[in-house]
Amino acid sequence: MIDRRTFNKAVSLSTGAAAVSLAAPQASSPASAAPRDGAGASGPSAAVGSAHPSFDRVRQVTAGLLDVGYAEAGPAHGPVVICLHGWPYDIHSFIDVAPLLAARGYRVIVPYLRGHGSTRFRSPRTLRNAQQSAVALDIIALMDALGIDRAVLAGFDWGSRTADIIAALWPERVKALVSVSGYLITDVEAQQEPLSPQAEHTWWYQYYFATERGRRAMEDGDKRAELCRLVWDTVSPTWDFDDATFARTAAAFENPDHADIVIHNYRWRLGLADGERRYDRYERRLATRPVITVPTITLDPERDPFTAPGNGSSYRDRFTGAYEHRTLTGIGHNLPQEAPVAFAQAVLDVDHF
Repeated sequence: MIDRRTFNKAVSLSTGAAAVSLAAPQASSPASAAPRDGAGASGPSAAVGSAHPSFDRVRQVTAGLLDVGYAEAGPAHGPVVICLHGWPYDIHSFIDVAPLLAARGYRVIVPYLRGHGSTRFRSPRTLRNAQQSAVALDIIALMDALGIDRAVLAGFDWGSRTADIIAALWPERVKALVSVSGYLITDVEAQQEPLSPQAEHTWWYQYYFATERGRRAMEDGDKRAELCRLVWDTVSPTWDFDDATFARTAAAFENPDHADIVIHNYRWRLGLADGERRYDRYERRLATRPVITVPTITLDPERDPFTAPGNGSSYRDRFTGAYEHRTLTGIGHNLPQEAPVAFAQAVLDVDHF
């Protein structure tokens, strides 16, 4: 983990951009909901010298359709940053980001998305739906449950898409946005158009999940681990992670709804699975590719095979507020875990736009 005492020095070297003042921000109003396991902040902890810290407590809160598991770091009354992971990842993508932001006075919330970790559906009758608006509404429900009116949202992969949607549809809830890979809101109809063969090859697992062979692989613990490890190796070619680092995250895939959620997400995005009518009004708005007006920094990981060419130009017109784009050379898909200082710096900077 990055030593907090070296943060001021490290951030000045991370992106080449001018850093904002790193004085602690002003505290916001306290949250109204207490975690079920008692009061007090939690954050990453490990034995001295350990290379594999973990969040020392996962809290649970009833939020909408879910019982959401989340980690928290920093002062309880600090301004809020919500960090959102993707697939095949979990809250540990932010294990080094959280203490950096907490040291600056932020209250950092890192939830497990539906189908991951300790997050559970409250009813066995609820459709295991992972369409984009459903996941976004999970985070709105979490904010309501914790009494959070506004927050900085920061994410990658599914987390970027979720944060983008909230910023587009509920901008009053978003103080600022950090979005890895830019504008990721899905237009299912547009998804029917083929990409270049090389780009299609990169998305191989989406097509695998469209088959029952893919579903069965996700339901088999050993095959699921092999598949997810292959995705990590492929999309983060310069990240030298070890077995224990992968295993720490792979534990989140033991969630009983994980296979259903992952399979539905990718099938829905390809137009191969239905959503729910309760979300139709949101999906109609998202299909228009709504602009995002809140202050935003977009981050492109240069070694991520999904990074679009053009240094952010392909989505620049979707961000109409204060904006900056940064490309991180030599970094792959799991940007917060591969480059935690640069990610934390983006959060600090965008909060001062």
